[in-house]
Amino acid sequence: MVRKIVRYPDPVLRAKCRNVGEITPEIRTLAADMLETMREANGVGLAAPQIAVDLQLAVIDVSHTPDCLTFMKVNGEKVEMVKHMPIVLINPQLELGSDKEIGEEGCLSFPRLRGDIRRSSKIKVSYTDLDGKTVTVESDGLLARAFQHEIDHLNGILFIDRLNAVAKVSIKRKLARLMEEWEEDDG
Repeated sequence: MVRKIVRYPDPVLRAKCRNVGEITPEIRTLAADMLETMREANGVGLAAPQIAVDLQLAVIDVSHTPDCLTFMKVNGEKVEMVKHMPIVLINPQLELGSDKEIGEEGCLSFPRLRGDIRRSSKIKVSYTDLDGKTVTVESDGLLARAFQHEIDHLNGILFIDRLNAVAKVSIKRKLARLMEEWEEDDG
């Protein structure tokens, strides 16, 4: 089922999300709904607070862009990325690489807004999957960026928080105008 994506400045987007305990049928349904919602909105990731659920759960699928990374390892083994999509991550723990790069990002909770964000170029993330297994993924490129973006959401951090000072000032007016448009969209 496609769920409504909440938009900035909804307070749930600033929530530090609760850990998922047991993986119940409701959690599985939530993950399936999130994947359907993300795909319907043409996104590459979606975090639970974006559909007003404050749980440490996110989904990612970058398989539509097979050359968006140079490597992906799952539990230490080099793998073909498209065979491991989509990813459902529960209670993730993120380790950031020291090298940084700037890349353009958008967010489904900020329609029609994009910005250049500096993030680690390589990451390592451990999470629980829907089978209750611990999975460790190492990657770069769009997948690394998507992990960082979605895990930020689970901690109440938004991509606009990561803009440099000059960009924050210049985006303020645009964000105010867009928020008015979003209200009209919903009206």
